[in-house]
Amino acid sequence: MTQEVASAAVPRLTSLSHGGGCGCKIAPGVLSELLKRFGPAASYPNLMVGTETADDAAVYRLNDEQALIATTDFFMPIVDDPHDFGRIAATNALSDVYAMGGTPIMALAIVGMPINVLPHSVIAEILRGGESVCAEAGIPVAGGHSIDSVEPIYGLAVMGLVHPSRVKRNADARAGDVLILGKALGVGILSAALKKNRLDDAGYRVMIDTTTRLNRPGAALAAMDGVHAVTDVTGFGLAGHALEMARGANLTARLRLDALPWLPGVEAFAADGVITGASGRNWASYGESVRLGANVSDTQRALLTDPQTSGGLLVSCAPEAADAVLALFHSQGFVDATVIGEMVEGDARVQVG
Repeated sequence: MTQEVASAAVPRLTSLSHGGGCGCKIAPGVLSELLKRFGPAASYPNLMVGTETADDAAVYRLNDEQALIATTDFFMPIVDDPHDFGRIAATNALSDVYAMGGTPIMALAIVGMPINVLPHSVIAEILRGGESVCAEAGIPVAGGHSIDSVEPIYGLAVMGLVHPSRVKRNADARAGDVLILGKALGVGILSAALKKNRLDDAGYRVMIDTTTRLNRPGAALAAMDGVHAVTDVTGFGLAGHALEMARGANLTARLRLDALPWLPGVEAFAADGVITGASGRNWASYGESVRLGANVSDTQRALLTDPQTSGGLLVSCAPEAADAVLALFHSQGFVDATVIGEMVEGDARVQVG
């Protein structure tokens, strides 16, 4: 199968859901209000990372040498090819472990499918896609849970390990750090173009290549003393996840607009109005904490808030570590990795110019 559905009798996966990929996320402002209802984590002394800084995964200290990373991530289809959907969802879920500096060890499948709408062969292909990515990461899909649901949903609960001293939180950036982004931006735009039947085969291949590329450099980044904070850029867009980093460290994340890497065709699509609804929801949730320079257009604002599915790692590191971080990314095939800004003293916000 290609991104075109093989049979007219089989509905397009993307037609069965009201949103796709990480664009399905609850808006960050709403999520923040919901998380306020959680009890304090201080009563669990071995819980190293919980919900307090909106980090990528929970981390629990097992002993002096090991900490367990636990995360879950699932969403509705971003593409119509079932195998590709499974691959993207699995890559995205594994990314949270890499973003904490860890190595995945096992996954459980999360499956919700409209059993009477989709052929069982299509559902099986989604599962095979996810399993293929887990095999690439060297881990088993050891079980899971499934339900009959109105919309197709797939993802993973993933467990990983990291040394307690090497956990990379999103809140530990330091003033003077440089910001490095591991992948080019614009997945949400490409997914919107796909839904509108405006994405050609070359654009689709670009989209699949970036969304199925495992963020493996995260585990090696954890061993670098100059790396202070790491997160992955997903549903809240670059501006949203940079803001989480800024709030955690009580610093300003300053982004250079002309340094941001974009996937081919993304800027042209955005200029033509091909954007996602999630981009506007993101801006409504956190826009008051983002300062845009006079050179930032409305189109560029939409790009900054574009939800990324299986996006790249955002790294805050000492300037003297930047070359080593970039070399690591480039050696593992992340050719778009580049310096996009810096962390500076100031209010907890994002500044773009």
